[in-house]
Amino acid sequence: MGTHYSGTKVEIRALDAYIKLMRAADSVQSGLERALEAENLTEGQFGVLEILLHLGPSAPGMLARKLFRSDGNVTVLLDNLERRGWIERRRDAADRRRQSIHLTAAGRAEIRRRFPPHVARVVAAFSHLTAAEQEELSRLCRKLGRGIRDA
Repeated sequence: MGTHYSGTKVEIRALDAYIKLMRAADSVQSGLERALEAENLTEGQFGVLEILLHLGPSAPGMLARKLFRSDGNVTVLLDNLERRGWIERRRDAADRRRQSIHLTAAGRAEIRRRFPPHVARVVAAFSHLTAAEQEELSRLCRKLGRGIRDA
């Protein structure tokens, strides 16, 4: 179901697309979040571990930007991951105000164990679309995001 707003065709089309985009994203996301919660891991914690695995050590601010989270939220995520022994904070020797976040051996093992089932869940969620439709969706989302960012 789309919008019930009775505006112009341009408004109705944009609102309808927005509603469908948000509902689809929520459907995918909620399934992934439930699976992570069943493993006693939040989406944010998983995101930090995944970024560190694939991009290497990162500054907290970069993690916040990649995760679309506030600096304060990332601090809480890092505190919780540090308590679990999965990450460590390291101060920059040249500038003690700066720190980088690193996976520990235990953290690397955890994300390597947890990532393949996560990928399988993403693949299953997107199996409702053909390969061509997945590529088109990716292209359209990138176009929308870049258009908004560059406006």
